[in-house]
Amino acid sequence: MMNMMNMMKQAQDIQKKLIAAQEELTNTNIVAETANGSVKIVCDGKGVFKSIKLTAEAINPENPSAVSQDDVEMLEDLITTAMNTAVEKSKSVMEEKMKSVTGGVNIPGLM
Repeated sequence: MMNMMNMMKQAQDIQKKLIAAQEELTNTNIVAETANGSVKIVCDGKGVFKSIKLTAEAINPENPSAVSQDDVEMLEDLITTAMNTAVEKSKSVMEEKMKSVTGGVNIPGLM
């Protein structure tokens, strides 16, 4: 009986650690840059897209002064919206696929 109690305690400890790790990953920003910082992408530690920052040089390298800040922000917003829509769609597809595999049974940590 004591062995079973120890196993239950270990399972609860692992569950607490997993929850803490997931929260930490959600609150961690990972930044990737290309073209000497002309394009900067931010995702959280779970790989969820957060934002994109572009410079005028990334949009029009021959004539960056022809690109207004409004144009840069509009393009960033369009890309951000498209990326978030793609992420949400992929989550929905994954959830449907997992439901078909598990017969609708919710298995913690699987989705």
